[in-house]
Amino acid sequence: MQESQSFSIPLLGLAAVVGMAIVLLIGCTGDDDLKTEPAASHPHAAGGRFLALGDSYTIGESVAESDRWPLQLAELLSEEGIEVGTPTIVARTGWTSGELLDRINTARPTGVFEVVTLQIGVNDQFRGLDESQFARDLDALLDLAIEFSGDDPSRVVVLSIPDWGVTPFAAGHNRDVIASEIDRFNQLKRERVVVRGCQFIDVTSISRQAAADRTLLADDGLHPSAKMYSRWCQLALPAVRKALSAGPSSPSPKATRTAK
Repeated sequence: MQESQSFSIPLLGLAAVVGMAIVLLIGCTGDDDLKTEPAASHPHAAGGRFLALGDSYTIGESVAESDRWPLQLAELLSEEGIEVGTPTIVARTGWTSGELLDRINTARPTGVFEVVTLQIGVNDQFRGLDESQFARDLDALLDLAIEFSGDDPSRVVVLSIPDWGVTPFAAGHNRDVIASEIDRFNQLKRERVVVRGCQFIDVTSISRQAAADRTLLADDGLHPSAKMYSRWCQLALPAVRKALSAGPSSPSPKATRTAK
């Protein structure tokens, strides 16, 4: 029986309207706020361990813990008799791809996971970071995700970057420029995912529905609501089901490699 660790992030306090919006997208708290909790383990012939890597979208900023999309997805799998226990989540509001890499170096997930999800890049775009640097960091993250899966790329499921440009937070920003940049970042991501044999899930189109349906957004007017996350899960479910169908993963021979 294996034990996994879940990194959970408390929601950030808000001091002012402007401060709230900026913190919600790019703000980070100190490492002392990063709590380590044992995750439940449920051995199952068609299940396994679930690792979710990402940023505020993965940690579920501004929604209840049970409404985070990795937890909603685990519940959907459980309803089908596929047990993954409590997902191990390595994510924080505001992280760029490079900051996620740094965190993995200092608090590396242990063991092998039957499914690994990755959703990162919105803060790279928001901060205006160079696309070539994003591509390099993404390459490193994808290689690590494959390693964590026991060197089986079909077990790695990568979600696209949502379009925050349709949210109220983007008022005063050029929404067309945001959409164009996010599309370019997602194209870089898709190309790298496909060439490695991983699975790519496009949730960007769902995120853009929030332009006409505000119930898809959390109360902060920026991040997805539980309703939007539920739609992401329905879209990702077949890919995750496929990742888990092959049975237990084997340990990777590169278990001691660092992120960068």
